[in-house]
Amino acid sequence: MNRTTFHERFTLSPVARAENDFKEKFGVPRQSGRANVLTKITLLPPYNNAEAVRGIENFSHLWLIFGFSLNGLQKDGGFSPTVRPPRLGGNERVGVFASRSPFRPNPLGLSCVKLEKVDFPRNGGVVLYVSGADLVNGTPVYDIKPYLPSADKIDNAKGGYADENATYALNVQFPENLLEKIPQKKREGLLACLRDDPRPAYQNDETRVYGMRFANFDVRFTVKDCVLTVCDVIETNRETRP
Repeated sequence: MNRTTFHERFTLSPVARAENDFKEKFGVPRQSGRANVLTKITLLPPYNNAEAVRGIENFSHLWLIFGFSLNGLQKDGGFSPTVRPPRLGGNERVGVFASRSPFRPNPLGLSCVKLEKVDFPRNGGVVLYVSGADLVNGTPVYDIKPYLPSADKIDNAKGGYADENATYALNVQFPENLLEKIPQKKREGLLACLRDDPRPAYQNDETRVYGMRFANFDVRFTVKDCVLTVCDVIETNRETRP
């Protein structure tokens, strides 16, 4: 099948939408599995049929194929063959196909998540609750597939430059009076995101106060010498971005 025929016959459309506490792309984990934040995957018509997920509860993990709906394309619509991975300081370039950057020829991402629960609401439909997703609220999901340990786990695999920074983490100082503003069940996920260093790699201003939206809160913090210090937590009722 040639390229023209393929595009004439197939149209990519979401099968589900993601809902979680990541209201903006700033602060979203850089990879799946980095933060234990619950995400609700709501299947869309006509895919919200119980038969479509028959047997899915027998798998512990799933692959989500999703769209980088906020920043998947270059601003000028062009193609850049290289990108600057944040774990290389945001200055060194590698090939786009040697990275997981969201700026891709086709804005598609792949995440492995843990399946926590399958729900069938009384008013109909199908909802999958997963943890460990690196998706912003409202992200379109284009396909869902089971993770197969016998096929997907590769012993002695190499992770290139990512292996060199796999253990990178900030020391988070979160004053108790501010941490108490965050609901107990959301604290673990938020702390994991902060340890993962949500700042753009090219920003290293010790005097700058950063703001990260998480659930209904603006979390303000500074970073100095690999120590992230939360300086304020502000509750907000701003509408989430679709």
